[in-house]
Parts: sequence; C-alpha cells; structure tokens
Amino acid sequence: MCSVPFDFTIDSLGHCKIPSPIHLSTRLNDFVANFVSDDERIIYDIDEQLSGDEVTSTFSRQQLVEKAGPRELIYFDPKKVCAGIVTCGGLCPGLNDVIRSLVMTLWFQYGVRNIVGIPFGYCGFLPEYGYEPRPLNPQLVSLIHQHGGTILGSSRGGADTEAIVDAIEMMNLNILFTIGGDGTQHGAYKIYEEAKKRGRKLAVIGIPKTIDNDLSFIQRSFGFETAVSQAVKVVNAAHTEALSAINGVGLVKVMGRESGFIAANTALASNDVNYVLIPEVPFDIEGPNGLWENLKERLARRHHAVILVAEGAGQNHLKASNAVDASGNKILNDIGVFLKNRIAELAKRDGVTLNLKYIDPSYIIRGSEANPNDSIYCSRLGANAVHAAMCGKTGVLMSMLHDRYVHIPIMLSIGKRNVVDPEGDLWRDVIIQTGQPALMVNKQPEF
Repeated sequence: MCSVPFDFTIDSLGHCKIPSPIHLSTRLNDFVANFVSDDERIIYDIDEQLSGDEVTSTFSRQQLVEKAGPRELIYFDPKKVCAGIVTCGGLCPGLNDVIRSLVMTLWFQYGVRNIVGIPFGYCGFLPEYGYEPRPLNPQLVSLIHQHGGTILGSSRGGADTEAIVDAIEMMNLNILFTIGGDGTQHGAYKIYEEAKKRGRKLAVIGIPKTIDNDLSFIQRSFGFETAVSQAVKVVNAAHTEALSAINGVGLVKVMGRESGFIAANTALASNDVNYVLIPEVPFDIEGPNGLWENLKERLARRHHAVILVAEGAGQNHLKASNAVDASGNKILNDIGVFLKNRIAELAKRDGVTLNLKYIDPSYIIRGSEANPNDSIYCSRLGANAVHAAMCGKTGVLMSMLHDRYVHIPIMLSIGKRNVVDPEGDLWRDVIIQTGQPALMVNKQPEF
C-alpha cells in the first residue's frame, strides 16, 4: 500500500449533465486534444525504496490525485453563471495574468458573460467598506498582464465568513475564484464550508499565490520564478558593490517568512553568494563557528563577500514578538537591519575595515510584472481553474504535480507549510556552491 495517508478526494456540487461548449475529442490519434476524465489520476509520491529487485505499490482511488482540465460534461449552464474573482494578501508577480486568464477562459471558451471582480480582497465583500463589485470583460483585462500588482486591489483580513457568504448570496455568485496564499485559502475553505452548510451551490476554486513557494502540495507557486530572477539581479549588483570596495560586503534580504526557497534558488542561480541564511537552518553570529568568524576569514582571504538572508531567518537573535498582521501572520523582526548593524559593530570591535551595503528589494520584487515562464504558468492555472469550476468542483486548489495540472483539496494544502529540507538535495547543492559551512553553530543541536 502507498505509505502516503492523504485523501485527495475532490468534492463536487452534483452530477454533470450539460455538454461542454468546448470542442475537443474523446478519441485518441485523431490530432485533436482530448477531454479529461475524472478517472485520470496522478501518483502523488513517486519515490520508491527498492527491496530486492521488485517494487510493489498499490493505490486506492482517494490516494491518487485528480488531473485538471476540461470535462466533456459540465455542471453549470454558462448562461446562468455569475463568477467572482478576488485577490488577497501581499502582492506577487502574476496576479494580473491569472485574472486575465480566468476572464478570457470564462468568456471565450464557455460563453460566460457575468464576471465580477471583488475589490481589495475579502474586505470587498463586507458592506462596511462600501466597495462595489467590478464588472470584468476581455476588453478590460486584455493588457493587464503587462503590469505588476492586481487591478482588483488586495488586502489582508476581512475574514468574516458569514458576512462574506451573505454577500455572495446577494450577488448571486455561483463560482468564486480565490487568488491568494495560506490565509486566503483558509478563508476560502471556510467560505466553502459555510456555503455547503447553507445548501448554496457555490464552486470555490483556490489559485495558490505565495511568493515564498511554501504551500504544501504545490510544486511551484506562480510568481516564484519571477521573484528569483529579480533577486538575482539584486545579488549581482551587491556583488559588484562588494568587489569595488575594500573588504566590501553585500547584504541582501529576500522574501521567505518560514521557507528559504527564494534565497536558496537565488544563490544557485547567481553563483555570487557566499553565505545563505534561511529560517530552516539555525546559525550563530558570534563564536568560533558563527557567521562573523567565517566572514572575517573570507574577507582576509578574498576581500569581499555576499550574504543572502531570507526574512524569516535568525529570528531567535531578535526580540520575540507576539504581534500578528490582519491575516494572522506573525509580524517578523527585521533580520536584515539587525545583521547590518551587528556586523558593523563586530567589525568595529575587532578592528576590521568593512564596507557593507544593505539592500532590501522585497517590494520591488513583489510589484514586478511576471516573467514569461510565470506568465505561461498563470495562464494555464487560470484556464484549468475555470474548467474545474464549470464542472462543479468545489473546495479545490489548483496545483501542479510532476508537471501535470491537478486538483488538490484546499484543506490538505493549508494543513502545513512547505519548507526547505536541510538534509535534502536543494540545500546540499546550495552548501556545495556557496562553500559555506554546513552548519554555522557553536554547539550542535540536540535531537
């Protein structure tokens, strides 16, 4: 039996009886793309440990992941559909690309004419904010992918589930696309549950947006590749600054609250980073094996260095805070500013000449337009989200698994964060390429 206990069963609003308006094939080898069947599945865990010469794995239906794509029969009559789109949380490259794809697919592939955007996240549903839904059509969204941000605006908080579903009923929405990260999809799941409790036939389809790439069961989140490509440019600039100064040090902070994927991938892509600090791996600043002693040794040998730190790294070195933002995320202390000041203090204490430049490009990166790879990904995520909604799937998060677009139950993905494995191959390759010590601590952690 499969060792993975996850249940990937997808909820549905009912039996699909309406022929799809999309003209595809049901036969192979006729040079026409085929509809996707609910029986087409993907194995989630493809890793195997050989026992002798044989591998024997069996899977129950709920342990296999449902493939995304257009179905031959759909649930909703396109003429009666009212679809809503909402973007929540922080900005991320590709938001406008997803909005554009949703509108274009609904309009041209299914003939849906009633599409609205909800302004400023979940707050846009609540009457006390006074926002009106924004009608969307192809003419309005045709060029928005050329710009960063979201034409709908975004916000954190506003998660009054009952009031949101009240507003959904008032607007007569029967499809809701929620574009956002962990907090957004927690909200989407609550909306799905409340609608189900009320007997409301509402398809809730989540499109994962987390620039940190930390949502579980999501192979890659849109905007991540753009974030890495933009961060590489900043690292290159920091490296140039460091090379041009006496004992130059470039210190760059990138996004990564709980997961260091952006920092790790940026280091591999740039080839100019000497120290990468991420939330998953502890480090000391002082002491014989700490960051400062390693940095001093490198400066004596090479006279320059680049340090790349994820925003959630090293929080144990700062004063603890219990404050949270409107989405319930813990408000982090600024590790970048802390390291800048602490390294400068230690250099002065030890009489080390130092020219340190600190760069925090976070908001520049978040507001960038998507690069071509991310734009393609957003377009396909949006299209597959519409296919899922039109055939009555609900409580679903769109995902990619083994380079296939799939449906994941929202509840599974919001259960835990995806993090860099300090003993995995990604972090191994970072350590090898940067040449930094595997662990910059003075006392080995106890297990």
